[in-house]
Amino acid sequence: MGGYAYKEWSVGVKYATGKAEIRPLSHKSQVHMGLSKDSCEIMPNHHYLIALGGNLPSDQGTPAHTLAAALSDLEAAGVILLAVSRFFDTPCFPAGAGPDYVNAAARLASDLDPSQMLALLHRIEARHGRKRTQRWGMRTLDLDLLAAGDLVRPDAATQALWRSLPPDRQVEAVPDRLILPHPRLQDRAFVLIPLADIAPDWVHPLTGQSVAQMCAALPAAARAEVRPQE
Repeated sequence: MGGYAYKEWSVGVKYATGKAEIRPLSHKSQVHMGLSKDSCEIMPNHHYLIALGGNLPSDQGTPAHTLAAALSDLEAAGVILLAVSRFFDTPCFPAGAGPDYVNAAARLASDLDPSQMLALLHRIEARHGRKRTQRWGMRTLDLDLLAAGDLVRPDAATQALWRSLPPDRQVEAVPDRLILPHPRLQDRAFVLIPLADIAPDWVHPLTGQSVAQMCAALPAAARAEVRPQE
């Protein structure tokens, strides 16, 4: 896809308060993609949706600082941040099991293929102290690859199998390959509500539901638990 890329949001951190700040840029500022300033840049081949989260401090500080640092790491790796959601507070599950989470979502563009993007996300997690010792355990940083456009991987039947996995199996079973779209995407308020900030019209290629429709299908209590930071 040719033409110019425009960045909808810039990401910064108010370090005095430890809160992440998402600032709209004035009148769609043009983003430079690493070529000469006088050249016309080409939009990378792949568009991605990712979820960000964490509930433990890292060497960057609070979880909000860590999420902001991870976004900066993506840009430093040549990934284009097309849009970033607000940051949200989400209760730890089960209640009282640990500190609340900070969650967000981002829309990216990159020439990396999905496997390469996943590997980059894992490297950034590790850089900020993520240790994979317990499935769905507390962590400094979680970067989930949610979708790559309308791509289905490895195939529709396998994605549907993981999407329909019973809750008790979800805790134990770990895929041995990349599944796209993310099989738990439609179940998680802490993913869908930030995602609705930046991609409400993205449609799941197998279920036909948009992010906005998936959000509306969540229980009201689950939606209410995900609160935008002030």
